[in-house]
Amino acid sequence: MEPTENGSADDLVRRLREKARVLYEGAVVPHHSCGIALAATFGLPTRPYQALRKGGITGEGLCGAVMAGQLVLGELLGDPDPTGPVTPALREAMAAYLAAVRARLDRRRSATLVCNDLTGQFADFGSAERLGFCTGVVETVAAALAEVLLAQGVRIDPTPVSSLK
Repeated sequence: MEPTENGSADDLVRRLREKARVLYEGAVVPHHSCGIALAATFGLPTRPYQALRKGGITGEGLCGAVMAGQLVLGELLGDPDPTGPVTPALREAMAAYLAAVRARLDRRRSATLVCNDLTGQFADFGSAERLGFCTGVVETVAAALAEVLLAQGVRIDPTPVSSLK
């Protein structure tokens, strides 16, 4: 990866991954749901990302973190004209992002990226084990998203977590 104005690209990816972890994990700041953690990590308004909590509220939808990554790409690379075509940058970024997520995400025994399938592997949704698993998902998504955005030339300047307290 190329260096950025804010240091090396690897350092920037590491900082974004760490920010997403801190926001989701809930040990340093109050817990942010997976989609909200990713929107906040990339400096986007969080309100619409509430709908991604627990796989679309019901758990039946795609993992909220994975879906949040797709929406972040749309916000940052999509055509601002609502009738415009898919931009080449968004098409390329989406393919790269989904390939990275599929290759890197530890789904354990789940054959899908559906929230209930991923979290249903844990007897207790509120368990530390499930929290750790989903924290890993959020971190993986944040890193893949950061790498894809940097490859598209998007300038990312993450605010420190302390500014979100």
